[in-house]
Amino acid sequence: MRILLTGKNGQVGWELQRSLAPLGEVIALGSAEMNLADPQMTRQTLAEIRPDIIVNPAAYTAVDKAESEPELAMAVNGVAPGVLAEEAKRLNAALIHFSTDYVFDGAQSAPYRESDAPNPQSVYGKTKLAGENAICASGAKHLILRTSWVYGVHGGNFMKTMLRLGRERDELRVVADQFGAPTWARDLATATHTLLQQWQTKNFDDKLSGVYHLTAAGKTSWHAYAAEVFRLARLGDPALAQKTLSVLPISTAEFPTPAKRPANSVLSNEKIRQIFGIQLPDWQDSLAVCLKEVLNPA
Repeated sequence: MRILLTGKNGQVGWELQRSLAPLGEVIALGSAEMNLADPQMTRQTLAEIRPDIIVNPAAYTAVDKAESEPELAMAVNGVAPGVLAEEAKRLNAALIHFSTDYVFDGAQSAPYRESDAPNPQSVYGKTKLAGENAICASGAKHLILRTSWVYGVHGGNFMKTMLRLGRERDELRVVADQFGAPTWARDLATATHTLLQQWQTKNFDDKLSGVYHLTAAGKTSWHAYAAEVFRLARLGDPALAQKTLSVLPISTAEFPTPAKRPANSVLSNEKIRQIFGIQLPDWQDSLAVCLKEVLNPA
């Protein structure tokens, strides 16, 4: 298989380069090689490469900045996925696209299912939903994977920010009334390998096309997540182990941001478990493995 991978320098893209390699020829592109904000360049690149599979983790992910750059966010998150899907349809290729918990308003208390109505509250969430809708309308064979709270060894994320701030400060204030499942980019990449393999054995059956939720098992708050980062980090970082650090819980109202975040970002993974037999590890287990790697790079 010839696999075109976007966003090669992102957290998920970096891991996907490694996880997809055994499945075929992976052509990994960053924004320099294919600028998703430029539809003509995107179509031209796809026409030249003629992939069998397109895997698209690339996105405009600056959630707060998107509020002041809605056109750019829409070009990358809303329009480009539709362009990729149209070209996939033309080439008889299949598309795997990554989306987000931000398509929901976070108002319900139960985990969100794929059948729940989206109601994004931010520019980022609205543009990501537009991308999903464009893919679904294209007629291309597709899997849309909604995930949440992504972190990894490569790239910037909440886990790494907490480690940096924990070393610099004696007190941190972290939001305690937003809930979700921190999801390791490597777990997403491993699951994508399995998904692609299974879908291929079923000849990319279009009946499997649709939206799937894919996050780590379990649930936590940003505050409890931060506390777990420091608990684990102290086991491997002598400087942090000796330091007195207060991690104080605060409300969303005490930490205003330009973009509104969902209070509940917990997604139900039942559909992908039933159809593909895929279940990611508990968030704490993966965090422990990832942190070890961050603290002790090979």
